Amino acid sequence: MLFRSPIMVNLMEAAALQAVERFLPPGYQTVGTHLDVKHFAATPVGLRVRAEAELVKVDGRTLTFHIRAVDEHEAVGEGEHERLVINVERFDQRMQRKLSKP
Repeated sequence: MLFRSPIMVNLMEAAALQAVERFLPPGYQTVGTHLDVKHFAATPVGLRVRAEAELVKVDGRTLTFHIRAVDEHEAVGEGEHERLVINVERFDQRMQRKLSKP
């Protein structure tokens, strides 16, 4: 069994979220809006994989990260990820309105 791309992407997104969430005001969160990733090396089961995220651009509410995954021997993937800063209460209200539409 190998380390699969969806798991790598999940780790990368989590690294980006973790990089900024402690700086957000109460009631705010980020959601992923864009992902451009290459998975270019296999990692066998048993090796640890670590994801890294560097905030490289802030444009209004849009945060752009360079993301990277590395195993114990080499880089295995990298790319760019965008997240949007949202007001959680307003987001939840929007989702409720969407659920109530026929």
